[in-house]
Amino acid sequence: MTKLNKILSLNLLKIGYVSGSSRTVLLPPLNASAKKGELIAVIGRNGIGKSTLLRTMTGLQEPLGGEIYYDGRGIRGYSRTDLARKVGYISTETVKATNMRVYDLVSLGRYPHTNWFGKISLIDHEKILDALEKTSMSAFRDRLISELSDGERQKTMIARILAQDTDIMVMDEPTAFLDIGSKYEIFHLLHQLSQKGKKTIIFSTHDLQMAISQSDKIWLILDNQLREGAPEDLMIDGAFDHLFESSSLHFNSETGTFSFMEEEKGSFYIEGDGVEKHWTEEAVRRAGFSISATKTTPYIKVISGTMNSWKVISEKQEKAFSSIYDLISGLVENEHISI
Repeated sequence: MTKLNKILSLNLLKIGYVSGSSRTVLLPPLNASAKKGELIAVIGRNGIGKSTLLRTMTGLQEPLGGEIYYDGRGIRGYSRTDLARKVGYISTETVKATNMRVYDLVSLGRYPHTNWFGKISLIDHEKILDALEKTSMSAFRDRLISELSDGERQKTMIARILAQDTDIMVMDEPTAFLDIGSKYEIFHLLHQLSQKGKKTIIFSTHDLQMAISQSDKIWLILDNQLREGAPEDLMIDGAFDHLFESSSLHFNSETGTFSFMEEEKGSFYIEGDGVEKHWTEEAVRRAGFSISATKTTPYIKVISGTMNSWKVISEKQEKAFSSIYDLISGLVENEHISI
């Protein structure tokens, strides 16, 4: 990647805190970069410095060393207004503007572009309406913030940063505290904004599986370094394994899934095909068994069709089940079966 392709570069960046005469550096010097239109997830354990990194990148916290470049220009060379036109930021803090309408909150994003009176022009108004439309919040423009759900409130904040019309959008855990439906909706919106709107979006998240499936790049923060790359590159390198070195969780780099490290109960060969076989394998693994590549005694046969069924077949007997739930219950309860 040449410098001309980089919209953001971190060069030996040191992040941390200053208290009086003491300085606390959280991590070794960090190097990372982003291109226009990339969706980048920031991953790391709690307390490692994700929020501090994002705040430092956006000028809300002073770096303790190194450089931050936007379009090849050091962050110290930007005025506050110029930086606000270049990068927008959403924190994890809950919006407490109870008597403010959705339109008014989104309009705050236009302040870096207004005159010193802060008057909203026709162009500003059009930008606000466009941001509301892109986030599917047009119908809520006159609604009070206090009347919104968590997902609607988060979309309003994203609309505000869209109205700010920055090339780079930085978000600290934009899906925190959201239900599963709202999480998928927000991730889909971020994906659309990066792919179609060509926005560079950098967001922290604890949802590793969602980050792997949706992001163009991941910044993985470990105790001794920041590793960046496509999710698949990091999985091939086994980078995610370091997140769980002292945990009972195990991350499978081949499937991109998690499991608890428990004593294996046994192994089964599964005969069958299609989606039924796939989900049978997932359920069998979840129950603490491994999947064998060669035929075991007994083995599981998945029969697909109008009436799906499952059989555990041994040399002396066959036992049928009408659902995966019943199959797993049978495997767990019948520990006397030779496996």
